[in-house]
Amino acid sequence: MLAPAPVHPRRLVYLGTPAAAVPALRALCRAGFDVALVITRADARRGRGAATSPSPVKSAAVELGIPVSHDVADAVDVGADLGVVVAFGQLIRRPVLERLAFVNLHFSLLPRWRGAAPVERAVLAGDRQTGVCVMALEEGLDTGPVYACETVPIGPATTAGELRECLAELGSDLLVRELTGGLGEPTPQHGEPTYAAKVDPSELELDWSRPGDELHRLVRVGGAWTTFRGKRLRILAADVEGGDLVPTLVQAEGRAPVAFDAWRNGARPQPGERFAP
Repeated sequence: MLAPAPVHPRRLVYLGTPAAAVPALRALCRAGFDVALVITRADARRGRGAATSPSPVKSAAVELGIPVSHDVADAVDVGADLGVVVAFGQLIRRPVLERLAFVNLHFSLLPRWRGAAPVERAVLAGDRQTGVCVMALEEGLDTGPVYACETVPIGPATTAGELRECLAELGSDLLVRELTGGLGEPTPQHGEPTYAAKVDPSELELDWSRPGDELHRLVRVGGAWTTFRGKRLRILAADVEGGDLVPTLVQAEGRAPVAFDAWRNGARPQPGERFAP
């Protein structure tokens, strides 16, 4: 049997990794919760050398004076009332869930976009809204019942980065509000689940035969690319005009980002020359 969540938790273990998980950690500390331990990924190697860099959550924890671990099993040894998970990147296994209750702040309106890349998938799918949910953690992938959700619109030009930042702040407020006010009885998820697998770079190659608004979604996710004269060209920003995608900011291999017009003036495309494919 999984550990039940306390109604009014005060001592927490926090599990998170990327920059999007930092606002919730800071918000919990500002609200007066006792964050006894932060668990995050091990320091990652930087470049080709031996130097490593901490995750954004670890950097924030060190700044806040909170002990840090890279081992999920340590969550059950600090006398916490509850574990809080935000973009941690690892599943929490049953032996840990049986000893400590967890809630998860997930960046979608569950059961839509369970999984690792809910923000990116919402943008790629052309969703007009998304949101955040505070949910009870189970062994399954984002399958637990939901305590509360907040909804936000997705504008036609909103990038995944902008949306993620918005959801991180909105989710931080929702999380603090739910934990402060007392966790009630969560509601089972309803509806057809969809799954948000990580976006492979191959998915972000621009097929110029596709409609402009569809290609624009790839640009808004970040990492969109095409090729010109056999070399990769990243499309960092673009507009849609007359149904076609019009790049505005690009980056050639080994070069700094430049305005598209400046790149074109330097590349001097010949008549009939096109991006591939």
